[in-house]
Amino acid sequence: MKEIMAIVRINMMNKTKAALAEADISSITAREALGRGKGLVDLNLLEGAEKGYEEAIVQLGQSQRLIPKRIFFVVVPDRLVKKTVQTIIAVNRTGKSGDGKIFVMPVMDAVRVRTAESGDQVLDEA
Repeated sequence: MKEIMAIVRINMMNKTKAALAEADISSITAREALGRGKGLVDLNLLEGAEKGYEEAIVQLGQSQRLIPKRIFFVVVPDRLVKKTVQTIIAVNRTGKSGDGKIFVMPVMDAVRVRTAESGDQVLDEA
């Protein structure tokens, strides 16, 4: 099984949830997040600020450093990873900077608290 962590634009969260539900992937956990990609920051200013140059810190402080985003987590059986990732991409791709990121990570086990079942059987499966 795999955990899929996706960071998306705030305004795309409801569309993403709906698309995943339509693809029979219904269990997700979501959180508010703040972040930025490299495309929105002058890396020379960032480097200068990290070195303590006051001019760089002032200039960097004038721009919005962290952008509000949504981050969500989905744990699926291995056979649903591709479908889940493709669904997230289909909904969130605009071709512009800031569309988001998707990370796929291994999960060793899952346990349903109510029944103590474990493994893939505790996951929602399509």
